[in-house]
Amino acid sequence: MLHRIEFLDLQAFVQVAELGSFHEAAQRLHLSQPALSRRIQKLEEALEVTLLERTTRRTWLTAIGTDFLPRARRMIDDYESSILGIRELATHQKGTLTIACLPTAAFYFLPSVIRRFNEAWPGIRIRILDVSANEGLERVVNGEADFGINMISPQLPEVSFTPLLRDPFVLALRSDHPLTAKETITWADLEAVKMITVSRDSGNRTLLDNVLSSEGIRLNGFYEVQHLSTSLGLVESGLGVAILPRLTMPGADHDTLCSRPLPEPRIERTIGLIQRNDHHLSSTAELFIETLLALWGDEVGPGHG
Repeated sequence: MLHRIEFLDLQAFVQVAELGSFHEAAQRLHLSQPALSRRIQKLEEALEVTLLERTTRRTWLTAIGTDFLPRARRMIDDYESSILGIRELATHQKGTLTIACLPTAAFYFLPSVIRRFNEAWPGIRIRILDVSANEGLERVVNGEADFGINMISPQLPEVSFTPLLRDPFVLALRSDHPLTAKETITWADLEAVKMITVSRDSGNRTLLDNVLSSEGIRLNGFYEVQHLSTSLGLVESGLGVAILPRLTMPGADHDTLCSRPLPEPRIERTIGLIQRNDHHLSSTAELFIETLLALWGDEVGPGHG
């Protein structure tokens, strides 16, 4: 079957999938629409699946087509890299690196690493997928990202986790909130205030809920948002307080927001590198990880946080 799949067939499928239109894809590929349709049909016959559904008004991916799209992109990238840039890739003059990273970690870790890496290998383009923990894990597993920077050790046998940083949860509140006057904040104090939480789909929420539940602590989750940045906005507006990873907090010189340590038990997340065990990293990805570990590898330790 594999020998029947041609590069141009894959290219045709990716263009139609990305543009959602046979007409636009045909124009971009300089093909007639019948010729483009034949290429898609040939690819589907070789794979023995239906990748696209089509009416006179629109085109959409089937479930199998959605799953195949990142694989097709990767096959095209591999082909182009192999044929067009062997020498440049071998010397790291050109190439692309894709990293799936938590937004907070992207802000904290990556700028200094990218700056140093770019100084050494200025021809390497870097694509950052700043996504949630679950989505970042999925991007690494399906091969869309070379590796990821994520939280906690994923419970997946095909993925390995290398810790980089322990990030404790803190209480985020306005600097004029009554709780800031207390020398020590207790869980009883927090049960009495309106709490701004993130969605239950969030890895941070899952971690926090598990610890609080095991200790029998119940907080007043009054507002729920999708993103940590939104919860900070509500805190800044005086609508409540939030329990957030310390990395999400602005600097100590912020005019309105501040943080306070949480009572025991200590709640923290570990952020680290994730990569597929069955996938050999490119030399470019290995160089980036070496640079990252050189800058951040000593951050995880018993006393950090």
